[in-house]
Amino acid sequence: MGNPDPLELLLEFCERLLPLPPLEIWRADLSRHPDGHLADLAQAPAPPTADAPVTLARRLLEGEGFWSVTLEGFRDADAWRGRMVFRKGVEGRTHPTAVIFREADPLALRARFRSFDRASLEAFLRSALP
Repeated sequence: MGNPDPLELLLEFCERLLPLPPLEIWRADLSRHPDGHLADLAQAPAPPTADAPVTLARRLLEGEGFWSVTLEGFRDADAWRGRMVFRKGVEGRTHPTAVIFREADPLALRARFRSFDRASLEAFLRSALP
């Protein structure tokens, strides 16, 4: 028998240190309980930052082709902030807005994003295009 693979040893150590469910189980739980995951995110000891935001929601905007609209959020000193990122089709270039949201927690941020109607989203898209 040879020496154990160092990567296998690292994986075993990480699994003992931070036992996570398999990805398929986590995805299923996220789809059944998205609000619980956002609430957990609000309580995280190291929440997302402006340099590394998280995706909180996604919508589609259909018109000439289709655009996906993603809400990116992060924790600032006193609140959760966010911006929208538009992408035409699947592979298109992204067009972010400025940071336009400020809410108490990620659930409120997502609710505000979802409150916009199609005309509002189109206006934000026009403001983000070059």
